[in-house]
Amino acid sequence: MKLYQQKNTLTERRIKADKAADSKVPEGLWVRCPKCHQLLAKAQIDDYGNCPNCGAGMRISARQRLKWLVDDFAEFDQDLHTNNPLHFPNYVEKLEKMEKAAHLNDAVLTGRAQIGDVTFNLGIMDPTVIMGSLGTVTGEKITRLFEDASQNRLPVVLFTASGGARMQEGILSLMQMQKISNAIYEHSQLGLLYLTVLTDPTTGGVTASFAMDGDIILAEPHAMVGFAGRRVIEQTMHTKIPQDLQDAETVLSHGFIDKIVERKDEKALLAKLIKVGGPND
Repeated sequence: MKLYQQKNTLTERRIKADKAADSKVPEGLWVRCPKCHQLLAKAQIDDYGNCPNCGAGMRISARQRLKWLVDDFAEFDQDLHTNNPLHFPNYVEKLEKMEKAAHLNDAVLTGRAQIGDVTFNLGIMDPTVIMGSLGTVTGEKITRLFEDASQNRLPVVLFTASGGARMQEGILSLMQMQKISNAIYEHSQLGLLYLTVLTDPTTGGVTASFAMDGDIILAEPHAMVGFAGRRVIEQTMHTKIPQDLQDAETVLSHGFIDKIVERKDEKALLAKLIKVGGPND
């Protein structure tokens, strides 16, 4: 009995010591890969935000991506903000906190970009702002991006990253799918190139609309690409689905994606595709 109590006491001391050690570790030093779930020190991750264990691209902010993607960028529509149309409790406060951390108004960054001598309109959805969900401001910014491109006869590149429609804005969120698709159609009727890059995760209403409207559809390695989540699919179909069903590589093998591209190659490939796909006058 005494031996058991002694072991118990030693165990409690170790737990307390571990907790004390953990409390001394500064916050923000560790991150977990969404694909392989490996806990990583941020110092292990390269400049492109790739997991050193499985090679998947970590979920990064739009401004982080912008640093290595283009040579020049002029931002659009920085003054747009949601008015909380459904008066959803605590919604504005939560959104403002995330926007402040991302240095962004809502879940997409839009503007005029340049790589070398190639000019195009660029949109980057931001998974750090309510998981890149599609709200009214998100939809308005992307719609204006295409309208400006149509007016100035420019190609559009859109990086998608989204959990789908934003529940805090209900039907007003869902209608953005059609609004953006209309702008894409008008852009396409002018013979202008639209190129999408699917990043992790691209799901829900974004997958069901403008993410798959591109003339060329690229994706990053191991990105989740799908409509419904795994749990919803399995509960509906009453069966287990393969672990890799929604991996970009699986989607590519079924002809839904044109090419998988690593982040380090994206800049050069985008410039090449835009030059080939013109016009760019």
